[in-house]
Amino acid sequence: MHEEPLEEWARRREEPRNASKGKLRAMPLTSGPHRGAHVGPGAPRAIEEWNGTQWVTVGIVPNLAAAQALLYPRLAVEEKTAEWDRPALGKGRGRHRKPSPADEQKR
Repeated sequence: MHEEPLEEWARRREEPRNASKGKLRAMPLTSGPHRGAHVGPGAPRAIEEWNGTQWVTVGIVPNLAAAQALLYPRLAVEEKTAEWDRPALGKGRGRHRKPSPADEQKR
């Protein structure tokens, strides 16, 4: 049986913990069991951060919409150009190409 050195085992054990540090979650500040996030959308939420061993409260937001804005910030959307990015069609009518009005006049 191959035994793993203690240093390698400790490093392998700590990798997932270190990867999860800094993750945030929103917990509703209501009585009773905590069910889905959609339950009580107007209730205030505690924003908690995982420090590797426990969840630590880092702030309070007034409702679900504010919590979602904090947890899932929107990325900047690149504006698309007015012209649609598509390959230009080559010359010729092809089997599935619709004839242009200029082609219709030539006939």
